[in-house]
Amino acid sequence: MAYQALKAYLARLDAQHSGGATSSKVWLDEQGRAAGRFFNTSLTSAFQPVRSFDDGHIVACEAFARSHSAVDDGLHLWKLLDQAASDDESVELDRLCRMLHAINYYRQAGDDAPELHLSVHARLLAAVNNNHGVAYRRILAALELPHDRIVLQLPVVTPNQRWLLNYVLDNYRRNGFRLGVSANSPLEALGLLDKVKPDLIKVDARELADPDSVALLLLRAAEQGVRIFFKRVENKEVFDKLAWYCQALAQSTLAQGYLWDVPAARLPDTLLGLKDAA
Repeated sequence: MAYQALKAYLARLDAQHSGGATSSKVWLDEQGRAAGRFFNTSLTSAFQPVRSFDDGHIVACEAFARSHSAVDDGLHLWKLLDQAASDDESVELDRLCRMLHAINYYRQAGDDAPELHLSVHARLLAAVNNNHGVAYRRILAALELPHDRIVLQLPVVTPNQRWLLNYVLDNYRRNGFRLGVSANSPLEALGLLDKVKPDLIKVDARELADPDSVALLLLRAAEQGVRIFFKRVENKEVFDKLAWYCQALAQSTLAQGYLWDVPAARLPDTLLGLKDAA
């Protein structure tokens, strides 16, 4: 592992765990995964690749919070936990998850690992008054992890919340992060492309009913150097639609979904320097 500060931190966590310490909010399990505690729930990370639609090459991994389990990759608990939390506790949960994700990603990945995509929860946008990104940047700096290879993905917002989205984006940019935004449809993504100017936009691939919007989005995003990636590509019907757009417009795009990968605690072999099983 190339990240020496992270390696030292993991060694301290392992020593605490071996010594029977139970008070820490973060610890290492028997498989070497970092886990955290929120209320009475134990959390860890799962990762789902983002792939180039053309050749299937992994260009990024998105992290998800999961319940900690020794026998599988856990359950998705964010909504359940968030409903039980105040705004301040949601901020704490969001930061804990992003810390766990960075640790669990870079403890496995090497120097040439693709970028890591981390979601920012909607309640965090309004709950933090200013200097979004400062606390997380300090954590990454302490662990000597590359903040410039992390993309913070902001949630879907309503049109009257876009001023808040711009405010938060500006704060994160000033702290050196690259930024993505989410859209429910290509038409919504076009509005974000003009008014927010993110580094990437994540679009729900199940909502491609308007061919003109999809085509215009891909063409204008390419002109502006904004990456588009389609999430929830989960069946051949959605895949065929995307393939048609890419071929007809001669545009490459990025995609993610169960058609290729399910979120898992262990990174794909190709990112671990192992021979691709396929």
